[in-house]
Amino acid sequence: MSESGMKSIASVDVAGKRVLVRADLNVPMRDGEISDATRIERFLPTVKDLLERGARVVIMSHFQRPKGKVVPSMSLLPVATKLAHMLKDRQILNAKVRFAENCIGPAAHKAVDKLENGQVALLENLRFHEGEEANDESFAKELAQLGDFYVNDAFSCSHRAHASTHAIAWALPAYVGPSMKAELDALSAALDDPQRPTAAIVGGAKVSTKIPVLTNLAKKMDMLVIGGGMANTFLHAQGVQIGKSLCEPDFADEVHKINAAAAESGCKILLPIDVVVADEFKEGAHNVTCELDAVAEEGMILDAGPKTIDMYKEHLATCKTILWNGPLGAFEIKPFDVGTFELAREAARLSRENGLISVAGGGDTVAALNTAGVSEDFTYISTAGGAFLEWLEGRELPGVVALEIGN
Repeated sequence: MSESGMKSIASVDVAGKRVLVRADLNVPMRDGEISDATRIERFLPTVKDLLERGARVVIMSHFQRPKGKVVPSMSLLPVATKLAHMLKDRQILNAKVRFAENCIGPAAHKAVDKLENGQVALLENLRFHEGEEANDESFAKELAQLGDFYVNDAFSCSHRAHASTHAIAWALPAYVGPSMKAELDALSAALDDPQRPTAAIVGGAKVSTKIPVLTNLAKKMDMLVIGGGMANTFLHAQGVQIGKSLCEPDFADEVHKINAAAAESGCKILLPIDVVVADEFKEGAHNVTCELDAVAEEGMILDAGPKTIDMYKEHLATCKTILWNGPLGAFEIKPFDVGTFELAREAARLSRENGLISVAGGGDTVAALNTAGVSEDFTYISTAGGAFLEWLEGRELPGVVALEIGN
């Protein structure tokens, strides 16, 4: 992932100009109310910066999956209301956010034409039009009529070649936004050009969902810590008896290939040496901690054991950079959250006290770090989801490529 061809909007005189910004305001809703405004919160500094520089800010985003049709329940109007409140609370903007009832056509032009310097308009859901997900050039050109500059500030959407993340970069002068640049800088520092030694902690339920991730990391990292259900598949491939634990025996050959890739590149793979085992998967279930050769035939491995966590901590202490994706066990239910939380707190301490560069991402990972109370101590936490995983796989992201080679 290269930033060599990108231009930053920070260097552009935007006073009096219409800056068309692609954001990711696809926030979770419950009963018509926004239940988590984190994505809006992260976008506010971009809006604040542009407004203070005298820009006329035009924001576009998708929301849920209307599949090219107008679905009233998927309108961005509640997001416009929330954005206005949050801007006002932070004394960034006194006027309301203008809401355009369409993202193209007369309604969009009417809202944008009324903007004065230092004001904001939010366009209606991009995905109400089939042209968005089809990466349609004509749809992108219609969007481009609403701006003098295009800014992509939505890394989380940049793994999709859609009109608002890809085709539009050829229709307007295209720039990277500050939030997206911060994400690219953090991710590059963790994988593309890290301070060494480096370690990747990869957990989760299934090896099958992360084969490309593991293969890529095995070639680039110095250490690869395998946790969660996927560790069981690695152990099974080594001939370890894992009882009734979650496992994908059909992927043993893939595990061997990952091991071979790691051996070739000099990456050390770390697996559990002791485990927490229960007879049933429920909160408070009776459990025992045992060595790998003592897992009962009816037992299920649900967490890494204390010796394993101590071993992981010793290795992390030697690192200058870590990358984390996925929990070490069934952290959603007690007492199988111990391994994940203990290692998370140690990574946070090393970041806080020793300057460890710590980058984490993925839904379960973010939830686990938040629950452990350590999110603030990590160097960077990505909420990008699919884009984060594709970056871990080493894939080119269309929205990033567009900024590198577009207009």
